[in-house]
Amino acid sequence: MTEVKRLEFSKILDPRGNLTFIEFPLHLPFEIKRVFWTYDVPGGVQRGGHAYKTQSEVIIALSGSFDVVITLDSGKEERISLNRSYFGLFLPPLTWRHLENFSTNALGLHLSSVAYDGNDYIYDFESLARLKNA
Repeated sequence: MTEVKRLEFSKILDPRGNLTFIEFPLHLPFEIKRVFWTYDVPGGVQRGGHAYKTQSEVIIALSGSFDVVITLDSGKEERISLNRSYFGLFLPPLTWRHLENFSTNALGLHLSSVAYDGNDYIYDFESLARLKNA
């Protein structure tokens, strides 16, 4: 996968409570190498504001809601609201994003294709543009 894409995961509905699961390669285009989550984000705060050189990521709102804002090469922004635990957002490498508009008690799960590498982060949008045009 090379485009930002909304993913829908399997749901098992049960009167005792519902269950959603994720399996590779059925639901994910990569094997999970790292998992992290965001929580207790204060009102009005943004998370992210970067891209990855090689990492693909799926972001899921396990609880509550938040927006993932993708900045396109043109500078135009696309906002994707995540508010259901059975939807995820796939972000390929070289995708500029930030997260905002967190609801109270929002819990975001991030599934990554690679282990943490600080050198994989791109924190400057112009550097990302140069890398894409190289």
